Amino acid sequence: MSEDNCVVTACGRSIAVRWLQIAPAERPISRVTLDVGRDQGGEPGVWAALTAGEARDLARLLLLHAGLAEHSTEPVGPARENSRST
Repeated sequence: MSEDNCVVTACGRSIAVRWLQIAPAERPISRVTLDVGRDQGGEPGVWAALTAGEARDLARLLLLHAGLAEHSTEPVGPARENSRST
C-alpha cells in the first residue's frame, strides 16, 4: 500500500483511498474507494465505493469538520443525517 494513498490514524487504523474502474464494454463504472483497515484489536474494518460526486461531498464535509475541530470549542448545530448526494 502506497503512503500517498493511505492515512494512518492516531489509533493505528489505516484508511486507504483508491480509484477503482470496472470496464464493461457498454458502460464503464468508476468509483473512489475507501478501505478502513483493522483496528488495533484486529477487528475488521469497512469498505465503501463512492461516485465522484459522493467523494467530493465527503471531502467537503471532512474539510469542514476538520476546520471546526481545529478552531471551534462548541458544535455549530445538529449533524446532517441521511444526506444524499445528487
